[in-house]
Amino acid sequence: MTLFSKNNSESYWLDKASQILTECIKFCRLYNDGYVTFLELHRLVTIPDYYTDKIKFLREKFLSGKFSTVNIHDLLSSIEFFEKEFNSLDSRTSAILKSEITRITCSFVSDYDILNIFSPKKEEINFFGFEDVVNKGKIVVLNMNISEYNNLSKIIAAYLKLDFQTEVMSRLAKDPKNIRSVCFISDEYHEYITDTDANFFSQSREAKCINIVATQSYTSLLNSINNQYTVKVIIQNLINKFWFRTDDTFTIEDAQKQLGKEEKQKYSQSISESSKNLKSSYLSNILSFEKPNYSESVNSYTQFDFIFDTNFFTQRLDTFNCLAFLSTGKQILPPQKLKLIPYFIIDKDI
Repeated sequence: MTLFSKNNSESYWLDKASQILTECIKFCRLYNDGYVTFLELHRLVTIPDYYTDKIKFLREKFLSGKFSTVNIHDLLSSIEFFEKEFNSLDSRTSAILKSEITRITCSFVSDYDILNIFSPKKEEINFFGFEDVVNKGKIVVLNMNISEYNNLSKIIAAYLKLDFQTEVMSRLAKDPKNIRSVCFISDEYHEYITDTDANFFSQSREAKCINIVATQSYTSLLNSINNQYTVKVIIQNLINKFWFRTDDTFTIEDAQKQLGKEEKQKYSQSISESSKNLKSSYLSNILSFEKPNYSESVNSYTQFDFIFDTNFFTQRLDTFNCLAFLSTGKQILPPQKLKLIPYFIIDKDI
């Protein structure tokens, strides 16, 4: 939700909408044999009579003794939430919360093809989460044009990323000694960044996860989540960095601070002139003087300054060149300028 409400300073709406979705998911699992779809969530939130019809179905199932103790607890807690809280909200509050939720669900139910792909029949499901993918070393690729599927691509990317992060971190509790390395790669990362990435990047090294992300600038990340501290946490947890030419001052200043300062030789030059018997001609308005004397002084001194100045980032990094800050795993290598070879010219003369 924060992908679409990045400038929302009131957390009440996001927290309450999240609570409503949580209860809808619990409720849907009870009447739909554990299977939750966006279509069911959309109906539960937007159609008042839909909830009533499902209550009748669940009542018969409860009386027949088909529910376990856990199911009964989930049923009672969901009924209490809907009856005492959700249905008792005033019309304005309810409309705002529903609009927050339907911003997500409408992307999946308004288009027939998308509905069939992301809310298929239970027997047609062919992706069961990341547990099997991670354990067998498979690769999952999300290829959705963000211009064509703007909101939908962000939602799916967020779901995939959160599901992947959850599975990666849960491996530490299962078998922390025998876990295989995994990798998360994201281009245009600023389009899909979320606050949870800060915690994941800081802990994922223990879970043997390699994170490779590419973004336009640090300001692009800040524009997406509107939290400078979270952006700084994410940046400092990405050890190896490649900076290409940029005009973004936030990126340049942060890079300069990380790369540090050094003593640089500075020079200053001054010229002075003196003369005697200075005269001025009233006719020609020209100054005249005798015995002019000139003196020049050059001073050198050292000053503690950034290793790479602003001009280096804005002017001296050509196309396919970058400033690299790399680690071998045991030590940090000195920052250096690198020339990168694009894959589309790798077979040509370089």
